[in-house]
Amino acid sequence: QVQLVESGGGLVQAGGSLRLSCVASGSISSINTMSWYRQASGKQRELVAAVTRGGATDYSDSVKGRFTISRDNAKNTVYLQMNSLKPEDTAVYYCRAGAVVGGFEGLYWGQGTQVTVSS
Repeated sequence: QVQLVESGGGLVQAGGSLRLSCVASGSISSINTMSWYRQASGKQRELVAAVTRGGATDYSDSVKGRFTISRDNAKNTVYLQMNSLKPEDTAVYYCRAGAVVGGFEGLYWGQGTQVTVSS
């Protein structure tokens, strides 16, 4: 019903930047909150940033001032601009969307994109 596809991950040196994108497709009426999570090897998945349909944002303390989340509602797309990357940002990054399908909201996840930051 709903597919989320992330892109933009890769290998970057510490201090560098990457921009992640996530496109939602399917029988979507609307999308409420869109979020980025990450999961480092051996650790639990954690929230990185979230943005509501109206544009309100929230960030984890570990990325405040370095990452910026944004979205394009017309394209059902969410972005994560990551600057001043650190080795501890290395993780698989997942997109999540609260999408309304057939009158009901469900939470949908992408398959993830790997971000590796070398020191």
